[in-house]
Amino acid sequence: MSESKQENRIALLEMQVSEFWSGDIGLTLVSIALVVLIFVILPLRQAGTTGRVFLDLVIVTLMISGTLVVKQSRIVTAGVVALVIFAASMLWVSRFYPTLFLRQLSSALSVLVMLVYVRIVLLVMFRRGHVTWSRIQGGVCAYLLLGLAWASAYHLVEQVHPGAFHFVSSPATIDELTDKLIYFSFATLTTVGYGDVVAVSPYARSLAIGEAIVGQLFPAILIGALVAMAMRAGASPKPAAASVSAD
Repeated sequence: MSESKQENRIALLEMQVSEFWSGDIGLTLVSIALVVLIFVILPLRQAGTTGRVFLDLVIVTLMISGTLVVKQSRIVTAGVVALVIFAASMLWVSRFYPTLFLRQLSSALSVLVMLVYVRIVLLVMFRRGHVTWSRIQGGVCAYLLLGLAWASAYHLVEQVHPGAFHFVSSPATIDELTDKLIYFSFATLTTVGYGDVVAVSPYARSLAIGEAIVGQLFPAILIGALVAMAMRAGASPKPAAASVSAD
C-alpha cells in the first residue's frame, strides 16, 4: 500500500513538472536567471555571494525539473540529475577550498553540465506545438549556455596550461579570471573580439576557433529550425467539422 502511494506521489510530481514546462514557463525562467547571472551578478560580484547562491539554486532546480520532463530512460535521467547536483556541489566546494584539483574538476564538470543542459533546453524547445515567444527565449538560453560552457573550458585550459591566454590587465584573483574568460567567451561567440584578451596556446586557439564557428552557425540553424517548425504547425490539418446529412 505504501509503495502504491509513493508511486502516485512520483507520478503526480512528474505531471506537475511536465505542466510547468509545457506552458513554456520553465524556458522563460531559465532565460531570466541566466541573463541576471551573466549581466548583473557576475559584474557586481563584489556585492556579495547571496545573489549568486540564490541564482545557482534557481538554475540547478530548473535543470533538474527540465531533466525530468525530457523523454529518456530513468537511468539517464537519474545520471543527469546526479551530475547536476555533483557539479553544483563541486563548484561551491572549490570556492571555499580553492585547490587546483577542485578548480579543475569544477571547470570540467561545468562544461559537461552546460552542454547537457543545452541538449535538454533544445529538446524542450522543439517539442510539438506552436512557436511561441518562450520557445524563442529557449534559443537565447541555449546560446547563453554555450557561451558559459566555453568560458568554463577556457578556465580549465588556463588552469592546466597557465599562460594560455594573454590579458592586457592580468587578473589578480580567480574571480577576476573567471569574469575575464566569460567576457572573452561571449566576445568570441559573437565574433566581436576587442584584443584585450588573446588566446595564445594552441589548445586555447582551437577552442576559440570552434566557438566562433558555433557562434555563427547556431543562430542560423536555430532560426531555420524555428521557421520550419512554424510552417509545419501552420500546415497541420485542422479537424474537419462533422457534416450533417439531411434525410
